[in-house]
Amino acid sequence: MPAPIRRQPPLQTPVRQSMQSRFVIALFAAGGIAFACGPRPHESEAASSAAPAARPVPGSPALATTLELSVASAVDLRLHITNGTSKKVEVTFPSGQTHDFYILDAAGREVWRWSTGRMFTQSVQNKLIDAGGTVSYADRWDGPMAPGSYTAVAVLLSSTHPTEQRVEFTRE
Repeated sequence: MPAPIRRQPPLQTPVRQSMQSRFVIALFAAGGIAFACGPRPHESEAASSAAPAARPVPGSPALATTLELSVASAVDLRLHITNGTSKKVEVTFPSGQTHDFYILDAAGREVWRWSTGRMFTQSVQNKLIDAGGTVSYADRWDGPMAPGSYTAVAVLLSSTHPTEQRVEFTRE
């Protein structure tokens, strides 16, 4: 009598496990992508086109800011940020834009904005200001300006130390 033929167990078990693990891996990958692409709350309103109100971050050292103006045939604007503490202060910016200047007329309408038409990197950047140190930003507006009252506004677009300075001036 011939020897009985032994049947091999069906190959479904290893194949089924392999397909199940592929399914689980694909499911985790899809979940990770959905989580990464999901909506996030904005860290700061400082990057918006409207000037943010100065809001100190709780527990953070204050920076002194001043806006200097020189009005002649053009308007020269200089924003100075001074660290009055005995330690370095790290200022974080949500994009490549660190500051903005703009001019408002007597009715509050924007007549000029420094950042209009400019492009900025979309990456977070940090700047260290030494103890007692000052960082300055300057620009000039030489556009047409009718006689009247104006307000110059300088904004530090930091997410950790946002600030805004306003100076009124008159053009004769």
